[in-house]
Parts: sequence; C-alpha cells; structure tokens
Amino acid sequence: MLAITSLLSPPHVLRINAIIKSLEEKFGLDDVQATLDPHLTYQLAGVKKLSSLKKVLAEVAATTEPFPAFTTGLGVFPGERPVIYIPVLRSDALNALHRRIREVTAPLCLRTDKFSGPDCWLPHISLALHDTTADLLGPVLAYLNQETYNLKIIIDNLAILRQDGELFVREEVFKMGAKVPA
Repeated sequence: MLAITSLLSPPHVLRINAIIKSLEEKFGLDDVQATLDPHLTYQLAGVKKLSSLKKVLAEVAATTEPFPAFTTGLGVFPGERPVIYIPVLRSDALNALHRRIREVTAPLCLRTDKFSGPDCWLPHISLALHDTTADLLGPVLAYLNQETYNLKIIIDNLAILRQDGELFVREEVFKMGAKVPA
C-alpha cells in the first residue's frame, strides 16, 4: 500500500515531532515514528503502476495553487489501540483537492482504504497510533491537553509515501503550482 499525502512544512514538522518525541519519553509511545514525515493522508492505495500514479499526481500538484489549512484541538479514533491525532479542518479547497486525487487515482487503484471516501475522510495529523491502549488514553490526553493545537499549515505539496520494511518513506514529492515538465 502507498499513502497519498501532503507533508507538513519544516516549522510544523519540528513542532509535531517534538510532541511525538515527548509522548515517547513520557509514555513509551513510538509506533507513529514508523512514518518519519508528519503529514495528512488523502488516500491509502494499492496501484497497478507507480509511474502512472506519479504522472497523475504531478499533474494535480502542478495545477493546484498552495492554500492554507487549519487545525484545532485533539481527536481520538477509538478502538483496542486508539489513535490520537490533531484534526485538520475540512475546507472547500481541501475537499476539492481530495476529490481530484480520488478521481485521477481511481482508474489506477487495485484497492483503497475505506476511510478515504468523501463521507468518511477525516484529515488529521497522527500523534500516536498502534501502541496506545485504553489505559494510556486518559493520561496521554491529559498531558496533551496542556497545549493548544491551532495551527495554520500551508498545503503546498503532494507526496507518495511507500512502505519500506516497518517504515513509511518518501517515494516522491510534487510541489503545488509547479509546471510539469513536458
């Protein structure tokens, strides 16, 4: 599976990674570090041909101007291993980009995840996943609740992250508003 994402800008990467590192030091939560680049995910997909995916995403990025997106608060996806995240507020621009990505990738995908559909998609920045427990949830949220998470991030790229062993690494990053080479 590949992840189609937007990577955060360097100042936000530093802030998110500092939060993630503090969760590791205080609570031993480090599974989220399997993805080295903080990001928001549009879609998880298995594709027939990676080169075709790169081509359509390069075109979407080239024809999309960067735009701001905003975060606020904290969120939890419940379950046996709760996911703790910072929600990214959906906007017309973010919804339009998500819709375009889904449209251009649909013919290329062998399979996608059920949570990237327009009715289920909740853009977010993960802080803890896979190694959280119900017992840790309260203390972790109490700790995180000491700060606010109102960020203005600039969506200025599309990136493909691919699994490499236990890590998800950058496959390619496409800058938005950049001309596509002929």
